[in-house]
Amino acid sequence: MRHHRRITSGAVVIAAELALLAGNPAAAQSGAEPVEARPTPRLPNGTVDLGGDGIWDLPWITDFGKQLVGDKEVPFLPWTKAMYEYNASNNVAYDPQGFCLPPGGPRMFGTPYPAEFLQQDDRIVVIFEGGAHVWREIHMDGRPLPDPQELNPTYFGYSVGRWEGDTLVIETVGFNEKTWLNFGGYMHTDELRTIERISRPNRDTLHYEATLIDPGAYSKPWTIAWDIEWAQGQELAEYICQENNQFLIDLKDDFGNRFFEKGPAE
Repeated sequence: MRHHRRITSGAVVIAAELALLAGNPAAAQSGAEPVEARPTPRLPNGTVDLGGDGIWDLPWITDFGKQLVGDKEVPFLPWTKAMYEYNASNNVAYDPQGFCLPPGGPRMFGTPYPAEFLQQDDRIVVIFEGGAHVWREIHMDGRPLPDPQELNPTYFGYSVGRWEGDTLVIETVGFNEKTWLNFGGYMHTDELRTIERISRPNRDTLHYEATLIDPGAYSKPWTIAWDIEWAQGQELAEYICQENNQFLIDLKDDFGNRFFEKGPAE
């Protein structure tokens, strides 16, 4: 799985800003005037437009424990705490996303590949460039959230959404157990339910917040949040994880080296 191409461009931007400050000591001392935030774009009916001529440059959120809202620590149950520690001990060697499986749940918004929102009257579709080049459908026609027991569990679950003012609220159930919540190895069960709140306070910022409810894995609901930057004028690119999955190549090489060093188990 490759790193997103915009990680490098971010370093270039930082270098350019430092160079400008170096050439203008007064600006470095007093600080440049803040750029006025561009207004939130809206559709003709007044609804917040989550799309536009560009894409959302998703950040790499490796540890949800550092994104907590309110709580000071993740409310692991003993087994999820033990699995988290095990995954950390082997450098997350068995991360499902490393095997090109989709980043289900909130991890979709914390994996460094861009995403795009397509808004229709009855649904919102989120297209994700990375991994398996997947999409997610959010039903906006007022239907109730179905009974999870009646669903076929999937990577992204079954989502229904509604607008509360300018905030898109999404409730999701029906997750399978084939994903991790984040790169750090947080596990979940098929009891997972998420409540996501997405807002666009200005043109260049998407605020993402998710409450995770999973009594099979955590002692109480917990909430995470972060901001996502807008990349004006950029487009999604075709990327297929299976074409050059360096994660699997490295894992195979590592296993092969250890196998030949130690020999097969008796």
